[in-house]
Amino acid sequence: MAEQKTNVMRVLEQKGIPYTAHCYAHGDTPIDGVTVAALIGKDVRQVFKTLVTMGAGETPYVFVVPVMKELDLKKAAKAVREKSVSMLPLQQLLPITGYVRGGCSPIGMKKQFRTVMDRSCEELETMIVSAGKLGWQIELSPKDLLHITAGQTADITVEV
Repeated sequence: MAEQKTNVMRVLEQKGIPYTAHCYAHGDTPIDGVTVAALIGKDVRQVFKTLVTMGAGETPYVFVVPVMKELDLKKAAKAVREKSVSMLPLQQLLPITGYVRGGCSPIGMKKQFRTVMDRSCEELETMIVSAGKLGWQIELSPKDLLHITAGQTADITVEV
């Protein structure tokens, strides 16, 4: 499969941030991150999903968590100093972020939302997130991802 440039890849190149693109075969429906890790031949602990929530004050927040863990909504709310956060309804994902389910990246959303990455990323040399399109992932250093998203890390997950 010839490499297609996604907006995420273009943003990273404009900012001079090194990354490795990974592509995998897929159907019309998103597949889980554990399967993605297997398809691209990477350690599942490196693969992260991007989740978008809505705060009590109607403010969207982005959380980047390992695919093997779940976002803890109480910890997430505490990390962004909100009383509570809830998952963004799926029908609002595309209008708010510009991305579809399974292809949502913390990089290159319509607006730059406050981004919090699970603290476990700090132990990794590289991590893998969606490249903004089904079938494409990008691998980059957690430090670079934090920099480009103006993100922070926090303990925001719970074991599944």
